[in-house]
Amino acid sequence: MTQPILLRGGRVVDPSRKIDAQQDVLLAAGLIEACGRGLAAPDGARVLDCAGMIVSPGFIDVHCHLREPGREDVETVATGARAAAAGGFTAVCAMPNTDPVTDNQAAVGFIIRQAQRAKAARVHPIGAISLGQRGEALAEFGEMIGAGAVAVSDDGRPVASAQLMRTALEYARTFNIPVIDHCEEPTLSHGGAMNEGIVSARLGLKGIPSEAEEIMVIRDILLARRTKGHVHLAHMSTVGSVELIRWGKERGINVTAEVCPHHLTLTEDRVGAYDTNAKMNPPLRTAADVAALRDAVADGTIDLIATDHAPHHYDEKEQEFANAPNGIVGLETALAVVHTKLVAGGVLDYPRLVERMSCAPARVFHLPGGTLERGAVADVTVFDPRAEWTVDPAAFLSKGRNTPYAGEKLHGRAIFTIVDGEIVYTMPNTTR
Repeated sequence: MTQPILLRGGRVVDPSRKIDAQQDVLLAAGLIEACGRGLAAPDGARVLDCAGMIVSPGFIDVHCHLREPGREDVETVATGARAAAAGGFTAVCAMPNTDPVTDNQAAVGFIIRQAQRAKAARVHPIGAISLGQRGEALAEFGEMIGAGAVAVSDDGRPVASAQLMRTALEYARTFNIPVIDHCEEPTLSHGGAMNEGIVSARLGLKGIPSEAEEIMVIRDILLARRTKGHVHLAHMSTVGSVELIRWGKERGINVTAEVCPHHLTLTEDRVGAYDTNAKMNPPLRTAADVAALRDAVADGTIDLIATDHAPHHYDEKEQEFANAPNGIVGLETALAVVHTKLVAGGVLDYPRLVERMSCAPARVFHLPGGTLERGAVADVTVFDPRAEWTVDPAAFLSKGRNTPYAGEKLHGRAIFTIVDGEIVYTMPNTTR
């Protein structure tokens, strides 16, 4: 029997119920039992002093790469789930670009079993759109969903065939799941290592134009209009993509979108002296793109914030910029980066932070959590907005160390991460 937990006196921020007030939260039997002022602790309950803390529905990351099976040397389901919990995430969605690709029910079941053994954040597998992510034939959606997949995507690779994307949207609609697309027109982006512009010209690197993303964004929106399927656009990076998403939403098309903390806070200038920890796909863009993305996440044009957590081995990143793999880790820095740069910077308030990192991910992907309503799963994040810390990749629970935020001083940190009413992460040296 799970020990009841009473979270005493925190600032409860729950946009799903329009709550932003000092309250207590009682968890029992894996569920939210009650929220309110002056709740009594039941016999045997653990009482946690949350004064000065933000208590919210648990954060959910709909886009991360856990590398298992195939690259257990850079991440496993277990290490990724623990890193997620340390970052305040109670659940994550694992992309299918593993080796072998997660494109069948057995592969989905394997990830779920690995996550259950880890006893950390929940892990929801995402199945591949196409067999082997080769972009040729659809994977069997029904079998993967039956085994526990919550969405489909060929992330890491764009779906180049418009006909395949159309069929995927039609097929996924029958299961009421989103089709996540990595928006990249491959003939435009081929060989590119960073954003195409003045900086790429100065550094002598082949660039990726913003149109490589935007062409696929409008294609997917138009296909969603045709099929009435749900397309979810991953890791948006350009002002043009924002305008196209806004156009689609204004017309009632079933399109949702995400943005990553790095695209909200860094520009192409971060590539600097060929720093491979600033190499990602889509690439870091311009200051105008960052400003547009910030406006879009503030006004809801972009629905949610996702990490695109992508661990790589140290040696893989320590090579010539053009040859280094794309991606950075993000599970353990996302909350603090967003809090420091966007909340303290006046772009988001706390309710919108929680909406973009918890409520919206749960709603868009039909996942448990995202609310502190009585009877909901007891997935809760308690974070200290005043906690100041310096990013030290060596201290990450993830096996990945590839981050552009190393050495940065940030504010905000998860103190307790609670899944199913059990504490799966406590920040070291916490005495509450």
